[in-house]
Amino acid sequence: MVGMKPAPALHLQDQRSCHTGILDNTLTTKAQDISQATVLQWKQPKVHREHFEKKSETKQVLQGFGSPRVEIPGPICRNNLKMKDSPQLFKHSAKHPETPSVNSEDHWRGLQSFRKRLSTMKLVRRDTTLSTIEESTKTATKETNEEKLFKISQELLDTEKAYVSRLHLLNQVFYAELLAEARSGGSFPEDVVKQIFSNISTIYQFHSQFFLPDLQKRMDEWATNPRIGDILQKLAPFLKMYGLYVRGFDKAMDLINIWMEKSSQFEEVILGIQKRGICGNLSLQHHMLEPVQRIPRYEMLLKDYLSKLPAGSVDRPDAERSLTIISEAAKHCNAAIDDMEQLEKLWEVYEMLGMDEEMVDPSNKLLKEGAVMKISFRSSSSCKERHLFLFNNMLLYCVPKFSLAGPRFIVRTRLDMDGMQVKELKDAQFPHSFLVSGKLRTLELQARSQDEMEAWIKACQQAIDQNEKKTESFKAAVSSMSEDQQRVPVKGQELGKRAPQWVRDNLVSMCMRCREPFNAIIRRRHHCRACGYVVCWKCSDYKTSLEYDEMRLNRVCLECYTLLEGQTKKKEKEERRRRGILEKEAAEISGQSLMCSFLQMVDKNGKIGAKSWFAISKDEPMILYMYTAPQDVRAQSTIPLLGYEVKELLPGENSCSFQLVQSTQVLTFVAESEEHRELWVKTIHQVAHGQGLWPLDD
Repeated sequence: MVGMKPAPALHLQDQRSCHTGILDNTLTTKAQDISQATVLQWKQPKVHREHFEKKSETKQVLQGFGSPRVEIPGPICRNNLKMKDSPQLFKHSAKHPETPSVNSEDHWRGLQSFRKRLSTMKLVRRDTTLSTIEESTKTATKETNEEKLFKISQELLDTEKAYVSRLHLLNQVFYAELLAEARSGGSFPEDVVKQIFSNISTIYQFHSQFFLPDLQKRMDEWATNPRIGDILQKLAPFLKMYGLYVRGFDKAMDLINIWMEKSSQFEEVILGIQKRGICGNLSLQHHMLEPVQRIPRYEMLLKDYLSKLPAGSVDRPDAERSLTIISEAAKHCNAAIDDMEQLEKLWEVYEMLGMDEEMVDPSNKLLKEGAVMKISFRSSSSCKERHLFLFNNMLLYCVPKFSLAGPRFIVRTRLDMDGMQVKELKDAQFPHSFLVSGKLRTLELQARSQDEMEAWIKACQQAIDQNEKKTESFKAAVSSMSEDQQRVPVKGQELGKRAPQWVRDNLVSMCMRCREPFNAIIRRRHHCRACGYVVCWKCSDYKTSLEYDEMRLNRVCLECYTLLEGQTKKKEKEERRRRGILEKEAAEISGQSLMCSFLQMVDKNGKIGAKSWFAISKDEPMILYMYTAPQDVRAQSTIPLLGYEVKELLPGENSCSFQLVQSTQVLTFVAESEEHRELWVKTIHQVAHGQGLWPLDD
């Protein structure tokens, strides 16, 4: 005990004899054998009894008696006693012969047997306790889920009450008083008020007369019918009415700001209502935002409700269907917002282009816009900046207009999606270029980068594919065509029906029909409006109606005129005339060549000449063709390569030059790059020696 001095400890060798000792006639022991267990029952004096009174299966510790510790098992407790060696408290059992002695071996066997039995009892009791705890936890969890479902439903009801109050404020206060002022005072138009509040009256009636009463009734019956899925499933389809309100929300905000500045009466009515207590010190714009946010709130609460709803609940099917309908209503509102933004963008384009109002059509969708460079057919070096507007049904090709006010662009060409084609142009002179071909015009355009070019091609192709899917007549016409009709060449099918791709002037040096060289005085360049070839005035002195140009007369070449007018062309002269070695088109040879590129020849005086187009045909690998331009229909000259040796680059010479040597004849060429020089040297060496021609085809 606290405050007592510890007594000298009893020696351990007296332990076996002490278990039958007494405490001065007041502490006695009684030993008896019960179920092969030795039980020591102690009778304590009143002074120390409080140190031994413990509950079942606990350890009783007598404080203040010092060491050593002795375990005394019993049917009720197992005590750890600290005994002290005091003659006044402990006497040897020999002085008390009336107390029966206990054999020590039997005593310790009983202790071991009791400990085993006690451990088994504890395990059984522990398992029983754990089972009881688990059952209690499951019951508590079930009750918690039910409470959560009720709380979510109650939150839905509470927020619905607050929302209906907000709708009442918008419809019965703001809208009603502004409408009354507009009708009586006439300081601002009545239509402006109706545009601002849109269909707020319909929304208010739906929630106040249908949604809220049904939800309130169901919550009152929650004890007998705990579900809300059926209520939501019945009323959720009407939430699509929010699309009209959401679509006009931005316009409503603009109208409020405009008329707050224009009309003092309009401002006075709104500010007067906002000062009232029902507004909660919030503006009209803040209150009008509430319907926009309401449907996402329904969706969030219903998802939370479903997450707590058991899998086998009766309300789960209705709740899941309700969530699907509400999600569709939310998408409908988002689509309405997107449509409104798209329409606003169309109005911006309308203002930039200065077009008539038919341009602003809700069915039109702006897919892409941006600046590009227009490749000129006349000049080989000049590119002009242009602007494209790609819609779902057309492409507008525009020219920037530099003006401080009014339209910013002038529409030069409108290309409809019907019949449009787009493809990449692999042109070394104009990288990142692509072709857009429509029925009325064909454009060669250049983007700023490869990624931008690919983005334009992808956007145009997607618009073309989408337009073809919508045009069922197009599919029917293609599927009904016979096999023979489908084998007709594309040129024969579309000649005169769509604008051709014009061949650039710098790519040819002679007429592509009669093969006579051009000059600036008597043989100038002209384009055939049917096939796009560059021809002279003699070969283009014909006119015929072209379908793509609304059947107006256009200048065409003789061959196209013959095809379009249905006349038979006289070929006697061409049949009598044998085609010479030079009568091969550069495009034909370049398309199936071993090597082709621009080269420059160096004369005997070391002067580098103009660029010319050189090509080695696969069909005639022993001949090097020389053209003035890549699209010429007749070669300027040819060089037989058999017997020539390729001379490697000498020190001090141009790094891109190489020579062809045969006897005393030396031809010097300058390539566009060192890479091209190496390819030419390798190709000519193999051709001249008849080695390894076919591997070069790769």
